[in-house]
Amino acid sequence: MHSVKRLDTKAWPASKVELWSVDDLTPYAKNARLHSDEQVEQIAASMERFGFTIPVLVAGDGTIIAGHGRIMAANKLGLSEVPVMVARGWSDEDRRVYTLADNRLAETSDWDPDMLRIELDELSELGEGDGLAWIGFSEDDIAELLPAALAEAGAGLTDPDDVPDADEGEAAVSQPGDVWVLGNHRIICGSSTDRETVEALLAGASPHLMVTDPPYGVEYDPSWGPRQGSTRTRRRWARCSMTIAQTGARPGRCSPATWLTSGMPVCLRGRCWTA
Repeated sequence: MHSVKRLDTKAWPASKVELWSVDDLTPYAKNARLHSDEQVEQIAASMERFGFTIPVLVAGDGTIIAGHGRIMAANKLGLSEVPVMVARGWSDEDRRVYTLADNRLAETSDWDPDMLRIELDELSELGEGDGLAWIGFSEDDIAELLPAALAEAGAGLTDPDDVPDADEGEAAVSQPGDVWVLGNHRIICGSSTDRETVEALLAGASPHLMVTDPPYGVEYDPSWGPRQGSTRTRRRWARCSMTIAQTGARPGRCSPATWLTSGMPVCLRGRCWTA
């Protein structure tokens, strides 16, 4: 059965913080939450760096409602006074329920593994690194919190062009010629310089747009064109690109198969192809 709702800010324990002597505080005899020596060390280390940031919640007689671990850390640090919030007007039932709620509610939340990985990596770059073990983020803790793929150093933040090594003895899922349909998109396993591969990918469609910047990922000598007599071809490609940009129409001499030899995607009416 719920007690009276306390929505008046003046009645909130947090509306007033007081300094009390540690000797005037008494642990709740039926507190079901255990604090290991390691955790108390971590709380104490946090207090040394940041100070006492969360006041202890106590009843009017000094019985601790929430904050047993903080008091243990305060004793370890030799603090004589600590900040407290007094829960005045709370019934015995209120105090007992909140003692459980304070510990349990924090456990029902989840971590966002991607954001946690980013935060830990950025803090590591700032020099924190392995020092985060003192707030509960040792290598073992991180392994429990993050999926294996994200827990690996740098996972999720690698160069997008890096290709992982294939596992020896494990058959590849996709074979040359396989076409993957991803919604309105089609991807084929094969070479974009192979006409049959491109035709299989297009499946009879005539794309009208290509965005390209060939060659990709290789050393490029821009003077090769004039030496090979390809200036005319390059001018034709320039005209094609200009026509596409201005009208969206595909000039007849711009072959879809030729477009795909660049390795870049082409699109038609919301559908895209790449090889």
